[in-house]
Amino acid sequence: MLSYYCYLLLLLCFTTLCLAEDPYVYFDWTVSYITASPLGVKQQVIGINGQFPGPILNVTTNWNVVVNVKNDLDEPMLLTWNGIQQRKDTWQDGVSGTNCPIPAGWNWTYEFQVKDQIGSFYYFPSLSLQRAAGGYGGITINNRNVIPLPFATPDGDITLFISDWFIKSHKELRKEIETGVGLGAPDGILINGLGPYHYDNAVVSGGIAYQTVNVEPGKTYRLRVHNVGVSTSLNFRIQSHNLLLVETEGSYTVQQNYTSLDIHVGQSYSFLVTMDQNASSDYYIVASPRFVNSSDSSKLVGVSVLHYSNSQGPASGPLPDPPMESDTFFSMSQARSIRWNVSAGAARPNPQGSFKYGEITVTDVFVLHNRPAELIEGKWRTTLSGISYLAPSTPLKLAEQFNIPGVFKLDFPNKMMNRQAKVDTSVINGTYKAFVEIIFQNNDTTVQSYHLDGYAFFVVGMDYGLWTENSRSTYNKWDGVARCTTQVFPGAWTAILVFLDNPGIWNLRAQNLDSWYLGQETYVSVVNPENSELPVPANTIFCGALSPLQKDQARRVNFSSAPSLTKTMNLIFIGFVVSLLGSFMR
Repeated sequence: MLSYYCYLLLLLCFTTLCLAEDPYVYFDWTVSYITASPLGVKQQVIGINGQFPGPILNVTTNWNVVVNVKNDLDEPMLLTWNGIQQRKDTWQDGVSGTNCPIPAGWNWTYEFQVKDQIGSFYYFPSLSLQRAAGGYGGITINNRNVIPLPFATPDGDITLFISDWFIKSHKELRKEIETGVGLGAPDGILINGLGPYHYDNAVVSGGIAYQTVNVEPGKTYRLRVHNVGVSTSLNFRIQSHNLLLVETEGSYTVQQNYTSLDIHVGQSYSFLVTMDQNASSDYYIVASPRFVNSSDSSKLVGVSVLHYSNSQGPASGPLPDPPMESDTFFSMSQARSIRWNVSAGAARPNPQGSFKYGEITVTDVFVLHNRPAELIEGKWRTTLSGISYLAPSTPLKLAEQFNIPGVFKLDFPNKMMNRQAKVDTSVINGTYKAFVEIIFQNNDTTVQSYHLDGYAFFVVGMDYGLWTENSRSTYNKWDGVARCTTQVFPGAWTAILVFLDNPGIWNLRAQNLDSWYLGQETYVSVVNPENSELPVPANTIFCGALSPLQKDQARRVNFSSAPSLTKTMNLIFIGFVVSLLGSFMR
């Protein structure tokens, strides 16, 4: 009998180990044009499985995500996963420096793990200004059950996409950017792909579909808000309700209330909003542009409706006031007020603040200057430190892997050089586990956002004027928020610190699509001498100098009804254990 119980104990321990493997989730997406009328005018937008915006990836820390993407557009495309760090796996990043585009009519399967991350992110098409036509959707990464939230569990979870919007197609916008015309003011602001609520007859024409958010009185909801737009900073607010900021781009923040918050291009925030009003009517949800030169900015307002189940009437009256447009310091002061919650655990049990970034010695410094679009070699281009990035036909990562010479140079300068602006494929030569300081100096006339794939960086300072070494005395060395996208105000600088512990080649880019499209990006190459990166995926698409390696497209695999392999194996194993136990009992 003793041996029976020992055997039973051994089986139970082995079963626990088998069932503890991180699960897989599968998605099958078709990216295609669909017809929509966000601002009352029919136009082509990019949808996923016929949805605009696309579906939300709702997963948990450390899950494995498999997304089979079929490209039904008429041009090549890639999806990138904004803020997902792709630990040791640049191959899944979905930008031109890491992946060959998915040709029209082809499919490609992404497979990645949301390793050691929580929070609010999104995905979008990364090539050819396609995000201006849609193709975006949310990524929600939930905490594991063993790690508590730093706030009471909300009664619901709501995702809102806010964006500027143009009636012209992304292809038309590309031509205007290439010819130096520029984007100009957008035609409107969308919330979840829909136009404004008919709050004013003089401003909004009838017949435009709008978003309604249904809520229950007395309950608290987590609102995840993403600015997925083209180039416009947006102020987000809800009539008569406070926004309790709790998280941004994977970091829990010090919890503080805002009546409104400026959300810049590419940024994501989540708020707790309590339905504590008397519901005498519905309430306005508003996203309005900031720092836009328009003769009639009143028409550039996105408005949705917050509807209590016991509401006694429609929303009415004036919209809640935005910040004063002339107060240029309001937005920067607000950004400085966002702090890291150093005592909260996130993806891991240890507090976020256990990584004491302010005590680490900086090993490399890069001061990156931008400029407005300018003519270089007869074409309109944008630059970082006088270099406009030229995407080669062979992705950087593939060139590195297969030792293809002459594709890129590891010579991006630490500071602005005294020379003419040029077009080049110049990459930052990062050192593995270096601690790097990057200063973005915005010499443009508009707010610019910058994003770094593969990492969360610490926003330690920002101010107007020219950055100098004396500016370091103003840095926040304790609770500067860790995130992946930061704004830089015109005539101002923003400083970040980043620990290069994730090997790969990672995109550093302007999130404003016009700046990015004209070349305001580079890559950071980080090589681990021990070669700890994941191998080249078996389904890699080859292009450029490696085109001869490309095999014919395999048949499309439909994962939509495929069970998780892990789940299947677990069920088989459980059945095996049960049968063994049964034989012992007989």
